[in-house]
Amino acid sequence: MVVGVTWPREQEKIVESERMPPTFVNPVLGGDRPDPAVIKVGDEYWMTYSSFESAPGLLLYRSPDLVNWTYAGSALAEPLGSTFAVDIAEVDGRFFIYIPFIPATWSALDAPAIFVIHADSMEGPWSDPIDLGIRWAIDPGHVVGEDGKRYLFVNGIRRIGLTDDGLATVGELEKVYDGWRYPEEWITEAYALEGPKLFRRGEWFYLVSAVGGTGGPPTGHMVIVARSRSVHGPWENSPHNPVARTEQAAEKWWSRGHATILPTGEGSWWMVSHGYENGYRTLGRQILLEPIAWTEDGWPAAALDDIGGELDAPAAASVPSPSRGFDDDFAALRLGERWTFHAPSPGEAARLTLDDGLVLAGKGTGPGDTSPLALVVGDHSYEVEVDVEIDGAEGGLLLFFNDRLFCGMGIDGERMRSYSGGHVTHWREPAPAVRRLQLRIRNDEHIVTGWYREPGAEWVRHAIRYETSGYHANTMGDLLSLRPALYAAGAGMARFRDFRYRPLR
Repeated sequence: MVVGVTWPREQEKIVESERMPPTFVNPVLGGDRPDPAVIKVGDEYWMTYSSFESAPGLLLYRSPDLVNWTYAGSALAEPLGSTFAVDIAEVDGRFFIYIPFIPATWSALDAPAIFVIHADSMEGPWSDPIDLGIRWAIDPGHVVGEDGKRYLFVNGIRRIGLTDDGLATVGELEKVYDGWRYPEEWITEAYALEGPKLFRRGEWFYLVSAVGGTGGPPTGHMVIVARSRSVHGPWENSPHNPVARTEQAAEKWWSRGHATILPTGEGSWWMVSHGYENGYRTLGRQILLEPIAWTEDGWPAAALDDIGGELDAPAAASVPSPSRGFDDDFAALRLGERWTFHAPSPGEAARLTLDDGLVLAGKGTGPGDTSPLALVVGDHSYEVEVDVEIDGAEGGLLLFFNDRLFCGMGIDGERMRSYSGGHVTHWREPAPAVRRLQLRIRNDEHIVTGWYREPGAEWVRHAIRYETSGYHANTMGDLLSLRPALYAAGAGMARFRDFRYRPLR
């Protein structure tokens, strides 16, 4: 306060609040965005994450402060398989994303394989994927050694050399690190040494890995670290391991792991990882941010015991905006930014045209084999609404986990089909036999209710409600999330107009 000036009490509060650092609450990017890979480029950060069976894949986000993230495009228009955890690298002003593709029913791969794409900037355009010839490996982590040579570390933890341009391998995979062994009595899914991310600080290389299994018990997944003065080892485990772990199921964030540790411009260090929210596994693994402290003996350690509440943000951060809804009149095609295909065949985007709404050509026989257009969400409660008009197809609105688990409703001109648990139900909803209906689904903390109406008429509540808290990865053995989705099945097409998304809390 300025000496000699008397401030009104309310003005004192305002001045004091202006001195307070901004705060945030995890997740910093909600919804299913697992295995984050983050790189600092100049004064901003770029991130992508596992996109699995979604196209476009490897969605790119940028941030000035690690707290506020904005969609910036996609690096992978058509995945070659299910896209697992990647790493981003910059070498001599060129950018690289190292990608593990896993065989899927629609892909030509017969084994897990690591590819690379490259670009002059993170904005792209990105090259087509280049096969590095690495098989039966996932989770690449790039590093430039003290010898100036480039290397990839993969799950295991194994290592292989790269050529100077980073587009081919040198030698064979070799085992270089055995990991850190947690106490036998800890409850985990499996040991699963994976997710290597490497960085250099001072004279040390640090190897950040994950163990414990990414799903299963909430106390499983964790972050560990080792270091060496040489990229060739030997690697010494931190006496402070694990850096992060869910110790009790009562905590807000479960299965914390797959981390990147990096500095900010003002000298602080932060860790970006993923985790399931307690009670909301249906949302998938969400992006978490927490501060890192350095011990006197030079090890990174968690600065906080609990990251479930309000946290001080990096010094330069701005106050994050609350979750907002949106309307989509389909005047433009927002693939990646909003919509992605699930389990697409090559050329799937050819099914889409813009003509008085979004026209989606039919595929398959029902929601399970139709490659629906899905939308990642991070809210506990929300409502989605869309106008559906069909022509020779079945079309509708779903909450979609995968081809075996979904719920919702669709129309085919003769009847309304109701879905629950991944199956058409026996219930015959007395909806009108029309080619056009407006559909609404409300997911209120796992309680799902539907409505429908002819345009301009009153809403009619669907007779059946569903409880969807079990629509998650541990139920299905598939690391995905429950997402609103649009589908068109059969030989005709469905036209979607006026989509709306509204958070309810």
